[in-house]
Amino acid sequence: MTKSKIRIDDFNHTIGIWIKELERYEFVHLCSKPSPHSWSLGQMYLHLITDTKFYIEQIKICITTNDHATEEPSPNGKAMLSNNDFPDEALEGAPSNAHIPQPESKEQLHKELIDIKAEMNDLAIRMAESPYHGKTKHPGLDYFGARDWLQFADMHFRHHLRQKKRIDNYLKNVGYHIRQH
Repeated sequence: MTKSKIRIDDFNHTIGIWIKELERYEFVHLCSKPSPHSWSLGQMYLHLITDTKFYIEQIKICITTNDHATEEPSPNGKAMLSNNDFPDEALEGAPSNAHIPQPESKEQLHKELIDIKAEMNDLAIRMAESPYHGKTKHPGLDYFGARDWLQFADMHFRHHLRQKKRIDNYLKNVGYHIRQH
């Protein structure tokens, strides 16, 4: 089994968790914020969707060029990829994260997650067939190749599961009934 096959299986498992979890919430739950300066679940879903679309665009570039093929991730980027996880701490995101809107609907989130999953699976096939080994620059971790971007997408979804758990606890504490599976 190739490394990219293992990574797409990991990605499918993790995004599957997010898709299944979405079923548990009413739209009001998705828009409820624990504090004025934190995200709602819906905003976190949109953040994950937006960032993963960016990663997908980076993969498309990497599999069509050899540009920057000899570049490397930063030491932090290498450590994260080697550990296959983000550090277990709250991380400061891009300033644009403060402006993430609420979702339009639960259906919007579901459709976009399904679309991302399908596109990433298509890209995994294209990555395996591509003769190119290009890399693109991550905004904070230097250069990633296509497989790194796929791995990072899975890591990013898993990282936000910790934040999701904190928001779930808030929702329970304020009396929202969240459906069980």
